[in-house]
Amino acid sequence: MFTQNRPEQRLKNRFVWFKKWILERHTYKTLTRDSGYSKDTLQRTFYAILEQATKVKIIQRNNVNLRMDATYFEKFCLVCYQDDFDGYTQLIRFTDKEDYFEMKEDLENLIKLGIQIESVTTDGHKSILKAIKKAVPDAKVQRCLVHIQRMCLIWLTRFPKHIAGQELRSLVLMLLKIKTENDKTFWIQEFNQWFSRHKEYINEKTFNQETDRYWYTHKLLRRSYSTIKSALPNMFHYLQNSNIPKTTNGIDGYFSHLKNHLDIHRGLTTKNRMNFIKWYVFLTNEK
Repeated sequence: MFTQNRPEQRLKNRFVWFKKWILERHTYKTLTRDSGYSKDTLQRTFYAILEQATKVKIIQRNNVNLRMDATYFEKFCLVCYQDDFDGYTQLIRFTDKEDYFEMKEDLENLIKLGIQIESVTTDGHKSILKAIKKAVPDAKVQRCLVHIQRMCLIWLTRFPKHIAGQELRSLVLMLLKIKTENDKTFWIQEFNQWFSRHKEYINEKTFNQETDRYWYTHKLLRRSYSTIKSALPNMFHYLQNSNIPKTTNGIDGYFSHLKNHLDIHRGLTTKNRMNFIKWYVFLTNEK
């Protein structure tokens, strides 16, 4: 990474402090005390190393079960592709949004570079689902159960007034407890029976005079039902293959730690924030 000429050797000697700055949430105040270097020296050194940020190294692997997700920062979006086996980040992309064409290209490039994708676990963003279907049509798409559960609980509220909402909330709370095929069969039966009992209520419509159109009266209940119904074919692949993660919790936690580390170092330019993330990914992959 560094040559042996004198200026570069100085950077190499100070790299240990840079790693603490990136990975251990150490501030300049702490690093100045522990290293003996001045704040200006450390800042100048760290900015120089940030400029040398390396690309993520893609490792050829078979039967990869990807966790795929995106997170938003103030001026950009980070899309991340992680191997659930060990949390290794195979690829990242800085962009403006979760774009179908970009994610399709990313998945195709991973395949070209020797990643055999067995499954992709995702929160169900439409662009992500479309990209997976086009780029890796044979891969299993596992919908994140935590995301489905979280969104439905928000829409249903903590204390639904109608019995339909109360019963669906109880079913949604059971999602993460499904561990066997029998559990799955029972849950799906209960869900279908719930819909049969409350079909008229769920499909009830109200005329809106302002738009001159009919709308579903209980739209949040209807949205919860529709979310589960559309995701149902891809909610339980993890039961057939224990290597498939049923949630994106791993990558969500990764994003959370990354943001916590980055928030310590306020004042970085957008370019340096991106370079910080590149180094964070590179160094966590090394671990």
